[in-house]
Amino acid sequence: MSTVKPKLYYVYDPMCSWCWGYKPVWQKIKQAVADDIEVVYVLGGLAPDTEEPMPEMMQAQIASYWKKIENFLGTQFNYEFWTDNTPRRATYPACRAILAAREQGAEQAMFDAIQVAYYTQAKNPSDNSVLVDLAKELGLDITQFETDLLALKTHQALLTEIRFARSIGGNSFPSLFLVKGDKSVEIPVDYKDADVTIALITSEA
Repeated sequence: MSTVKPKLYYVYDPMCSWCWGYKPVWQKIKQAVADDIEVVYVLGGLAPDTEEPMPEMMQAQIASYWKKIENFLGTQFNYEFWTDNTPRRATYPACRAILAAREQGAEQAMFDAIQVAYYTQAKNPSDNSVLVDLAKELGLDITQFETDLLALKTHQALLTEIRFARSIGGNSFPSLFLVKGDKSVEIPVDYKDADVTIALITSEA
């Protein structure tokens, strides 16, 4: 008799600074539970498409979030991003890049690449050109990637995934939800202690 593994949904956005701060703890959690639980990445979609430059007040506010995360968790950020780019409040391009990479089995690799480019190399993942360069660096089929990145079906798939994230309660990022049968439990995110979360997941699974 085959048993279906419980699912752990990780709701995220590739340009979410708290997801970057959470990364070391999340990696430990994922490795600890992966044998017994199916880990599923779900895009939450932080900010829709826009070509408008980000207002300076919003830039200052987001930079202050970075500083808060840096002080709280010791996470590194490259603040040259704010002077080297014209920031836009748009994470959907990066989300579509994740979906395009998922088609080639490279979702997590693209997630990592976007975070590193954004937060340590001061590159702008709101720009398709940056996302295409990352796909090249990952060795993806670039023709396929570019086609998928710009395809209407990819955008529709993103909107469907965002609706699913909201339906399970994923309104902030990162969020964790453990689903076993028809029971869904939100797992509180502890940004500093992987063991607390691992124990909670294990007890619920």
